Amino acid sequence: MTDQAAPALTEAQIEQFITAGILRIDDAFSRPIAEEARALLWRDTECDPDKPETWTKPVIRLGMYSAEPFLQAANTPILHRAFDQLIGDGRWLPCRSMGTFPIRFPSRNDPSDTGWHVDVSFGFEDNPDFMSWRVNLASKGRALLMLFLFSDVSDDDAPTRIRVGSHRDIARQLASVGDEGLTLRDLASDGFATSAHRPEMLATGRAGTVYLCHPFIVHAAQSHRGREPRFLAQPPLLPHGPLAPDCPVARAIRQALT
Repeated sequence: MTDQAAPALTEAQIEQFITAGILRIDDAFSRPIAEEARALLWRDTECDPDKPETWTKPVIRLGMYSAEPFLQAANTPILHRAFDQLIGDGRWLPCRSMGTFPIRFPSRNDPSDTGWHVDVSFGFEDNPDFMSWRVNLASKGRALLMLFLFSDVSDDDAPTRIRVGSHRDIARQLASVGDEGLTLRDLASDGFATSAHRPEMLATGRAGTVYLCHPFIVHAAQSHRGREPRFLAQPPLLPHGPLAPDCPVARAIRQALT
């Protein structure tokens, strides 16, 4: 493993990940790191944290942050140990950018981005049409979907909605289409009806919480009904080569197909 400390995840947590497709790690990074990162994000929103009248949009998207607080949040020892356990030692690349921040503000306006989806992971080279990007059974280009909470998130603060176990439904859809996989447009053609029966959970928690999700998990944004803006990042964990056949991400796919 990355270091000699005790494993981050118990066997029960790993089995939960295989079955449910989701793991929550509390205090994965510190609140002071979250506060430093939020200060940088507030600056770039051009909104005033003390003046809600400046929060005029339901969502502002920022991205690709590589300043020190973001790198510290993404590369804590507990996360690295968890990556080793879920993907395999040497099978993932350290995060060098925090990815996209959809910052959600309290608003009565529709943010227009709350549909169910999976995060597609290849086919985007020189292709501006996001709906044409792809995902395949080998999860080319993505080892995990991750949700980093940089602010406290309650049920009313636009937490990400997650369909528990939906990675199994997506694996079955991808099983018959080969390496080309399916586009987001293909998968969304039925409104992700194949996973509509799954129970729904909310990605809530205190700043510093991280959700590690199977790359096929079906999830969605929602409107903000609370009082304080929600700061969340959703970077991928990039693979270093193909998934190890015995890693929990691959085991979850195999179990879905049996």
